[in-house]
Amino acid sequence: MIESKAPSSLPAVDFSLFGGAESLAPLNSRPKRTVVVSPDASKPEQQSVPLDPSDFLWLMTEEPHRSRRAAIMKAHPEVTKLMGHEPLTKYVVLGVVLLQLAAAYWLRHTSPFSPLFIVTAYAIGGTANHNLFLAIHEITHNLAFKGIRANKWLAIFANLPIGIPYAMTFKRYHIEHHKQLGEDGIDTDLPTRLELLVLQNVAGKAFFCTFQILFYALRPGFVRTQRLTTWHLKNIAVQLLFDVILVKYLSHNALFYFIMSSFFAGSLHPCAGHFIAEHYLWDGLNQETYSYYGPLNILAYNVGYHNEHHDFPSIAWTRLPALRALAPEFYDTIPSHPSWPMVIYNFIFDDNVGMFARAKRHSKDSPLASKHKASTTSTSVSSGQTSEAEDLPSSSSSNDELGYASEDEHQCRSKSD
Repeated sequence: MIESKAPSSLPAVDFSLFGGAESLAPLNSRPKRTVVVSPDASKPEQQSVPLDPSDFLWLMTEEPHRSRRAAIMKAHPEVTKLMGHEPLTKYVVLGVVLLQLAAAYWLRHTSPFSPLFIVTAYAIGGTANHNLFLAIHEITHNLAFKGIRANKWLAIFANLPIGIPYAMTFKRYHIEHHKQLGEDGIDTDLPTRLELLVLQNVAGKAFFCTFQILFYALRPGFVRTQRLTTWHLKNIAVQLLFDVILVKYLSHNALFYFIMSSFFAGSLHPCAGHFIAEHYLWDGLNQETYSYYGPLNILAYNVGYHNEHHDFPSIAWTRLPALRALAPEFYDTIPSHPSWPMVIYNFIFDDNVGMFARAKRHSKDSPLASKHKASTTSTSVSSGQTSEAEDLPSSSSSNDELGYASEDEHQCRSKSD
């Protein structure tokens, strides 16, 4: 009897190498930059995919905050009690403005190139002016007073130690950032194609992080210009008058202190990590917004609660922690950042994140977006299905002025106030 011989085993083939995958590091070997406070075992873990460093991540889906807002309002209708303005804001603004005036007076005869001047401008001035940036952000949503005019005047007042008028310009751009998150050519928080091309390596990203305040100041004018209004002119006139008085009665050094403080506030400063932490893509996820729950929120009007803020822009900074505590199943189960300073460091030195790590959508007026909208609308109509987000009222044009993200929030907040 002839004994059959088993065929020799064929060499194993790693099919993952087909299609060029050998050029990518295994996703599970890459260190995680974000954390999940309370992972939900019932939900599948978000899949990580490598991003293409030569382009942004283009999405055809709706931004996530509108649908999550609808889900939270359905699960926790008592969330409307958190909406409304915060009277404490105006007192914090007054205190920080007075602090900056006192520091400018103290340094009026000190050389701007002395270590004392530079350290004070970074540690005190940078922190204070960053706080005022975020005060203006809070006031932009009309969360300091009930009235719109009072909020605008407070924003102009908070603008004074920043040295350059920007509060009224920021308002329009920021409301568009909320209403049309990630839309190319409209959301000026997004890097441009030119930035993507020239700021890709470590040196370019370090340059961006050092001078990011200039990018945020200049980029909007190239991407989407605004029509001047009387409020823009009031902002400019008040700021210029204040600067002239400051130079006349104190010194040029006092004004230089304010400008240097503003530069440091948006440079390599611990609080400035939030600019990158909020909407850049991390860990190969297509999550567009990230929160941060660490101690630096004390200095930053709780802007680290950024998913919470985008979901409910009409909830003031003092009540954002209460929103998270009310709906932990929505917030503690998604990735967040453990540290703002480490965000800056990782952004500069990690090859897996860079200017390309942003989600973009085509403008609703673009042919691609219109075609996609038509196809999804016809599909939903034929199937008789609508999403919770579609059931919500759309944002009205008056919301640009009011500072609300949606009409349903506007109505709820009116009742709360």
